[in-house]
Amino acid sequence: MDFDTFHRRAHEAFRSIPREFREGVDGLTVRAEALPHPTRSDIYTLGQCLTESYPSDWSGPDTLRSVVVLYHGSFRALAALDPDFDWDRELWETLTHELRHHLETLARDDTLEGVDYAMEEAFARAQGDEFDPFYYQAGEEVAPGLFQVEYDFFLEVVRDPGELEGQSHLSFAWHGQRYRVPLPRELGDLHYLWVTGVDVGPGALQLVLLRRRSWLEHLKGLTGGGEWEVLESGARAGPEEG
Repeated sequence: MDFDTFHRRAHEAFRSIPREFREGVDGLTVRAEALPHPTRSDIYTLGQCLTESYPSDWSGPDTLRSVVVLYHGSFRALAALDPDFDWDRELWETLTHELRHHLETLARDDTLEGVDYAMEEAFARAQGDEFDPFYYQAGEEVAPGLFQVEYDFFLEVVRDPGELEGQSHLSFAWHGQRYRVPLPRELGDLHYLWVTGVDVGPGALQLVLLRRRSWLEHLKGLTGGGEWEVLESGARAGPEEG
């Protein structure tokens, strides 16, 4: 999609969003350049919400103003990497994502900032770089112990040391049904278990097998010691009979 077509469709999409969701947003700017990630060659920033506040005792549309910026060059770069790149879908998702930044700033809600952090760490994990093993907890906790990052879900299974030793399978609940999944031989301290065989929509489900730490281990962690052994594997789940 060339710049002129992208510019036109971006502004059409922006104007189609109800005015109440654009309150305090001064407009949309479309720039031609790409905004690459500082260290990863296949990641680009598609858009930004640039926010500026004015001195006031309260935060609202009259004192907090934003401009949404979209980078046509970033869209073009990602389209070159992905033959199935959907320009209109990515345009809409980026635009609404940045507007949500503005609305959550008005509400003083940092949920989306946490999701952005989790996505950044997920990219680092996918590329084999160092990452925060608890990055998924920065996402949205949709239920106790169940976290969502974009389309992916992370279900924590906290265990005491030795609790799962000798067991071949683990049971868990998903969408009101019980499933059982084979356990990996080595659990480590934190084990990401990619689960197939359950309906997760467009995303993935990972069971986070988390060993409960003692107070001494927590203390060592605060002082820079006590490294976590982080592992991952995959397994297919099936309905739990009976």
